[in-house]
Amino acid sequence: MRGWAGATWERVKSGDLGSLPVVVGLVIIWGVFYALNPAFISSRNLVNLSLQMVPTGVLALGVVLVLLLGQIDLSIGSMYGLSGAVLVVLFVNQGAPIAVAVLLALAAGAVVGLVYGLLFNRFGVPSFVITLAGLLAILGLQLRVLGTDGTVNLPFESAIVQFASQMYLPAWLSYVLAVAVPVVYLASRLRTDRRRVAAGLSATPVTMVAVRAAVMGVLLVVVVAVLNDDRGLSTMVVLFLALVVVMDLAIRRTTWGRSVLAIGGNVEAARRAGIDVKRTFLSVFVLCSTFAALGGILGAARLASANQSSGGADTNLNAIAAAVIGGTSLFGGRGSAYSALLGILVIYSISNGLALLSVSADIRYIVTGAVLLLAVVIDSLSRRSRAAHGRA
Repeated sequence: MRGWAGATWERVKSGDLGSLPVVVGLVIIWGVFYALNPAFISSRNLVNLSLQMVPTGVLALGVVLVLLLGQIDLSIGSMYGLSGAVLVVLFVNQGAPIAVAVLLALAAGAVVGLVYGLLFNRFGVPSFVITLAGLLAILGLQLRVLGTDGTVNLPFESAIVQFASQMYLPAWLSYVLAVAVPVVYLASRLRTDRRRVAAGLSATPVTMVAVRAAVMGVLLVVVVAVLNDDRGLSTMVVLFLALVVVMDLAIRRTTWGRSVLAIGGNVEAARRAGIDVKRTFLSVFVLCSTFAALGGILGAARLASANQSSGGADTNLNAIAAAVIGGTSLFGGRGSAYSALLGILVIYSISNGLALLSVSADIRYIVTGAVLLLAVVIDSLSRRSRAAHGRA
């Protein structure tokens, strides 16, 4: 245990902070808002908060992927709006089945990502420029798809709207999931640690892994209990959490994910190691735009409509800010899918808490910008610390 604690302290001193700053920040944010307005942690408000964060959280998940490569996609907000427009126009105006409308909206995102990847690989144009041009072009497509209608409403009784705003897990099932998650985590970590020990590598003590799983289980059960006091755990939230888990496994446990991290760390070294750099870039751009399209579908479903301003305002910036605040490095090669979850919790906790305090929009933007700047400063300092520690 002492050896593990010493190794952990050494990692922290070297700048490897992981998700520690954002977790501490979340605790402080929630504590401050609770002290100012206890309604912040009421069951109704927390259910609303969980629903609000999902569409933009899905966008942030795609942003995490491109940031891991050291790239950026500035058009995710426009893609969000276009996919929502495609969904509502096909389903409401053209009478297409909802499943077909959803698939075509997702396909639109995949095609946009494919174009970005091909342009990036073929001509070497910076992703900043490609996606900035894409932002404008996709916005024009969104306006054209919606046409003179401007706004198209989804029927409230449609399956997609019900899924996004009215479907919640039974209380017993949400408790089962809250218990199953730490159990699966415990089994996975123990299996990984056994492999590390067999390979002669250091491993986290079993006691510490068990404590983490127990704390995780208690927190999840408490959260589920609070949510069940109101409407419960939304199926849309469960979908988002499932996507985060799947992408985390893909990043950490697959050859593709290790390729993404390697390219983000040093693209030339990755190329010399035999990694298909161009294919990896292409796949990540496609995934990012597809996640943006899925976010737009969920956003339109939650609001039961899509209009010319969908995906506008601060949607784009909130998604990028969430990925960075959650711990994904702007310099590439470091981060995880959980960055999207943690970051979007921070962004929407601040927005929700300030709204409860009746703080004006200008102050909300200023506070969010300050938190983003702080996250980037921490990232830069930790990166500098790791570089200095490496030289030492």
